[in-house]
Amino acid sequence: MSSVFGKPRAGSGPHNMPLEVNLAILGRRGAGKSALTVKFLTKRFISEYDPNLEDTYSSEETVDHQPVHLRVMDTADPDTPRNCERYLNWAHAFLVVYSVDSRQSFEGSSSYLELLALHAKETQRGYPALLLGNKLDMAQYRQVTKAEGAALAGRFGCLFFEVSACLDFEHVQHVFHEAVREVRRELEKSPMARPLFISEEKALSHQTPLTARHGLASCTFNTLSTISLKEMPTVAQAKLVTVKSSRAQSKRKAPTLTLLKGFKIF
Repeated sequence: MSSVFGKPRAGSGPHNMPLEVNLAILGRRGAGKSALTVKFLTKRFISEYDPNLEDTYSSEETVDHQPVHLRVMDTADPDTPRNCERYLNWAHAFLVVYSVDSRQSFEGSSSYLELLALHAKETQRGYPALLLGNKLDMAQYRQVTKAEGAALAGRFGCLFFEVSACLDFEHVQHVFHEAVREVRRELEKSPMARPLFISEEKALSHQTPLTARHGLASCTFNTLSTISLKEMPTVAQAKLVTVKSSRAQSKRKAPTLTLLKGFKIF
């Protein structure tokens, strides 16, 4: 029996096969998407990172006593949605993040929820979305009230939470696991379509850009990049992985003690 993050990997029997869930984390720069991702996967908080890097991580989870193979895409859009197909065609669920001390990030989360609503309408499928107010530890500088967050979530019919990636592992874990539960609920209503994995070798030339389909000037379909899938080490391991953002980079041997994604980990 092998393990990832110190957790047992599910067996190969038909009743033990884990549900595979792809979760994309969306939001403006500075909302704390990477901090939330690393907090969930390692129980650690990061203080420094490169906001231009985007990667996908893999974790074996147990949610409600059932095994789940969870893949998390930590996206790196600029300040508006860009190259949207890379996560719209990949994810089963979406976690839209804003910072409670930033009105701009809150307004940006509304743009992402609108994009997801248009995508669901076009594909005629349900894609669970969760709205998350991060940096609750900065509540003394709050610019967005909890009522405003709840109202925005209610407008789009999605779940709403407020957490602190800095202080609160249990609540962060609860949000990620709740995303898995939402996927299960959606799966009970209709069979899940197989996710489309985008790579540099197979561009989706037959698809119309979202700019034309949705009228979203900010959402363009540019050069596709390879999604790097990483299984991160346990907290106890001293050797951290180096995240690659392209297939060409992955061919080079990485230093053994490179901090994850440029993060400063405490």
